[in-house]
Amino acid sequence: MAKEIGIRELKIHASEVVRAVKETRARYIITQRGKPAALIIPLDAETPNDTGDDVWERLEQLGQEIARDWKNEKSAVEILSEMRR
Repeated sequence: MAKEIGIRELKIHASEVVRAVKETRARYIITQRGKPAALIIPLDAETPNDTGDDVWERLEQLGQEIARDWKNEKSAVEILSEMRR
């Protein structure tokens, strides 16, 4: 789990942060005005490599799984349409 550190604190403790990342593989979320702004991770760390296509493909797979086990005589679209009325 990544630790949060403010930008001002990072300026003061940059050497220690970099050492922790290098030696203990620590991860830091850098915040600016309390909101996440950047991430410091080890250089060789794996990062999520999902593209938009990967996400859509997974959504399609989930849709097929739901359709395969659907027990209602109405479609999901019909049910949603009724809920919006």
